Amino acid sequence: MMNPKKYQRQYFMPPETCLDWASKEYITKAPSWCSVDLRDGNQALIIPMSLDEKIEFFKQLVKVGFKEIEVGFPAASETEYTFLRTLIEQDLIPDDVTIQVLTQAREHIIKKTFAALEGAKKAIVHVYNSTSVAQREQVFKKSKEEIMKIATDGAELLKRLADETDGNFQFEYSPESFTGTEVDYALDVCNAVLDIWQPRPDWKVIINLPVTVELSLPHVYASQIEYMSKHMKYRDNVILSLHPHNDRGCGIADTELALLAGADRVEGTLFGNGERTGNVDIITLALNMYTHGVDPKLDFSNLPELTETYERLTRMKVYERQPYSGKLVFAAFSGSHQDAIAKGMHWREEKNPEHWDIPYLPIDPKDVGREYESDVIRINSQSGKGGISYVLEENFGFHIPGKMREDVGYTVKDVSDKRHQELVPRDILKVFKKVYVNIDSPYRLKEVHFVQKDGGIEAEISLDKAGVPKLYHGKGNGRLDAVSNALKRHSDMNYSIVTYQEHALNVGSNSQACAYVAVQEPNGSITWGAGIHEDIITASVLALISAVNRLNI
Repeated sequence: MMNPKKYQRQYFMPPETCLDWASKEYITKAPSWCSVDLRDGNQALIIPMSLDEKIEFFKQLVKVGFKEIEVGFPAASETEYTFLRTLIEQDLIPDDVTIQVLTQAREHIIKKTFAALEGAKKAIVHVYNSTSVAQREQVFKKSKEEIMKIATDGAELLKRLADETDGNFQFEYSPESFTGTEVDYALDVCNAVLDIWQPRPDWKVIINLPVTVELSLPHVYASQIEYMSKHMKYRDNVILSLHPHNDRGCGIADTELALLAGADRVEGTLFGNGERTGNVDIITLALNMYTHGVDPKLDFSNLPELTETYERLTRMKVYERQPYSGKLVFAAFSGSHQDAIAKGMHWREEKNPEHWDIPYLPIDPKDVGREYESDVIRINSQSGKGGISYVLEENFGFHIPGKMREDVGYTVKDVSDKRHQELVPRDILKVFKKVYVNIDSPYRLKEVHFVQKDGGIEAEISLDKAGVPKLYHGKGNGRLDAVSNALKRHSDMNYSIVTYQEHALNVGSNSQACAYVAVQEPNGSITWGAGIHEDIITASVLALISAVNRLNI
């Protein structure tokens, strides 16, 4: 049995009310982004990336537009050290990109980190130590004063080593396990570090406040960040950074609310890869801003390619319903959803093509490298007439009459239901043509001729009926009426034409015409047929014969 009584609150509210963030509607500008895919993300992989894989991933991050990339923990392993040295020695770091390295606040690790950075044009050195109650009491068994001394000793060593080199170093400090630390104590530790570093307008430092473990609702983290931002020393010269993890599944919400609360920078990964439930997903964060009209300063215009690269290099999988990135996130199978999307797409094309406001689609799939035809309207037994007609129109040019769509919809859905599978566009076309188009049994059209006479039209139709040649004659007000009367005159069929529509299928000299005809029997039942031919008159006759043949099936 589950026992919730053994759990208690492990987080701390700030010592004063901090709710200014709650009055803000949305994030108005992109933060500074730092990818930690090559460190935090890499250490979470079952099989960490090789040197060549890390180099390829680094180049992909640069292509996306990251200006800060954490490349590893160079003192942790030979692979991490070699990767950093390779980037520096092979001059693989663009001038507008700053690499970041991580180190614990321990003397020998800090010294090895600086040694690994030799020759780097610039770098962020990120030092951390854990400050939470649980870590202080259970792991380190140290007092608040002793924990603070670890932080300040590390800060002093960073400053001294940087002064001894000609490198261009920026400093970053994290009170690891910030979310389990008393907020006023975390502020004291950060301010003590800042007093040592003395940031300036021309040399800002980063204070990173990580959600090492998610312990609270997102609004608590926002209040903690707001308190830190309001009371931190040298605030104008401090870049306040976030590093949220996703233990409670709220990493995105944590980050968005914390940005409203005053944060300037976000560390995260592509697709949210990371230890346990992962880091915050920068793709989702960035595209959430994009849907509000804010430029995220990152290029995710080809998510399929980025997804393939990520899955290949990390051996991880992007979930089909992952926001923006998953293969099915734009897919609408529901009939009502499909109908709304199809109508919305037509409305946008006619009324306001510069504005995106399509039902059920918060972002234009084309903006992230997806296609309407293959990614949006997906057809199975749950689909509706609107979606099926949209697929036939967008992929093959068929403008199915409104009254015909329900009939076509049920026909296609029945096939999907019996096969128990999704139908791709070519499957839908095959079903449509097989059931409705140019149906030639029992009647098959051979020739048709028309003569205008006595204010009407006379038709002569040459048909094969069940393989036997027949010649039919009829008169009418128009060509289709004359053909229909000829068919009825030589048979016991009793129907009336209730709908006729036509359109061109293609543009150009080889264009074809498509016609649709609905016939109604005395009992009220309606049967549809369609005809395709280079000649529009022949196409209309074929549509009528298709409908008549379906009456006889």
